Amino acid sequence: MPKAQRNRTIDTPVSEGQRFLERCISVDGPVQDIGSLMDKTILGDLFSVAPFLSESSVDLIVADPPYNLTKTFSTSTFSRKNEAEYEAYTRKWLAAVSPLLKPTGSIYVCCDWETSLIVGRVLGDFFKVRNRITWQREKGRGAKANWKNGLEDIWFATKSEQYTFNLEAVKIRRRVMAPYRVGGKPKDWVEADSGNYRDTCPSNFWDDITIPFWSMAENTAHPAQKPEKLIAKIILASTNAGDLVFDPFLGSGTTSVTARKLGRHYLGIEMEGQYCLWAEQRLEQADEDKTIQGYADGVFWERNAHCQPSGRGKAR
Repeated sequence: MPKAQRNRTIDTPVSEGQRFLERCISVDGPVQDIGSLMDKTILGDLFSVAPFLSESSVDLIVADPPYNLTKTFSTSTFSRKNEAEYEAYTRKWLAAVSPLLKPTGSIYVCCDWETSLIVGRVLGDFFKVRNRITWQREKGRGAKANWKNGLEDIWFATKSEQYTFNLEAVKIRRRVMAPYRVGGKPKDWVEADSGNYRDTCPSNFWDDITIPFWSMAENTAHPAQKPEKLIAKIILASTNAGDLVFDPFLGSGTTSVTARKLGRHYLGIEMEGQYCLWAEQRLEQADEDKTIQGYADGVFWERNAHCQPSGRGKAR
């Protein structure tokens, strides 16, 4: 059955997207120069590939490992584990990626409320934990005997006391509903034709994220895709232009695509060929369209905020 006219979901099958899959690479031996892997999608298993990568070579790790749920990803299924087993799994993949981070690097780890308790504890054994970010999801099914799960966590940690954090790059533009004036002039806010606003420092609660849905160009058929706006906040805060962003659980490529749009180098590992294909397809589209939903004029806008963007992206 053909998709609805406005349905932009990327769901190209392997049978029709072979040219994208052919752009992916494999790594089966030591890589001395990380530059040879920059801006690549590695088709393979993290635990097999990571030992071959150069130590202290990446500036930022963005990791979205499987949550402790039984879920099928294309041809493979991740099975729910008991707490001890999931902690061992978390420790195993963190041990694999921690040597790759530069001394000045940062790592962000996505998780749900249940796995957050484990991830935060284990992460502290490898890095210096800085914060726990909680972000609000718009999607989610109701529960008959519990509260609907509408939040997820992201743990932020660094390799050392020296790390990048670009505060000005991640400010949020909020509408000013009750403007305060001093001497008739705006106090800490801006008066504009499109409305009054204030650029505020971001907190560790993000309520401005929109989950990709069927009419958005970034949407794919991946069952656990993260929004580009979510990853953009992380990349802009913790890297500078030209830095290398690494995603050990790349999925449909959101980290790589967002890094490309923001002028960073990227490297991702994904074990499912179907998702590698979608990542490369999205990377090609990113060359033509560098907009990031909700990010414009160098600031992040509130969800559903009206704005007239110019420059770096289109907010909707």
